[in-house]
Amino acid sequence: MLTDAARSDRMELFERLCHERGERCTVQRRRILEGVLSRDDHPTADQVFEAVRKRLPDLAMPTVYRTLEYLVRVGVITKACHTGRATRYDPRIDLHHHLVCLQCSRLIDFEDAGLDRLTIPETAHVGFEVTDFRVQLRGSCRTCREDERKETS
Repeated sequence: MLTDAARSDRMELFERLCHERGERCTVQRRRILEGVLSRDDHPTADQVFEAVRKRLPDLAMPTVYRTLEYLVRVGVITKACHTGRATRYDPRIDLHHHLVCLQCSRLIDFEDAGLDRLTIPETAHVGFEVTDFRVQLRGSCRTCREDERKETS
């Protein structure tokens, strides 16, 4: 989870980016960003909507979807690419990787200096420019493995 100071810094960054781009820093955008930054997981749009709707009862789901994509585009959150159910959003924008449970779809932040130093292959020959990378390691989380053991016992 981000510290209070890190959340505050990210909110200031967001406000500065809005100002520089000549875009409005609306209450909805602020609350949705706060909703993502206050979590220690990788929420879906539905989870963000449920959390923010408590403070903004008139909030509409399409506003949440558009705002989350906007926040990714300006670089104050990232999208955690995930094979499976719903798109997940990540409050962390620093280089880190994810462990993905194939049973419950849980995403776990994972840091590894070796993965950080991976050499990005040349992709210009296929017309692609790599700007960032994240590694996903897939398998089973401890909870799912323990649940599986209990079922077979």
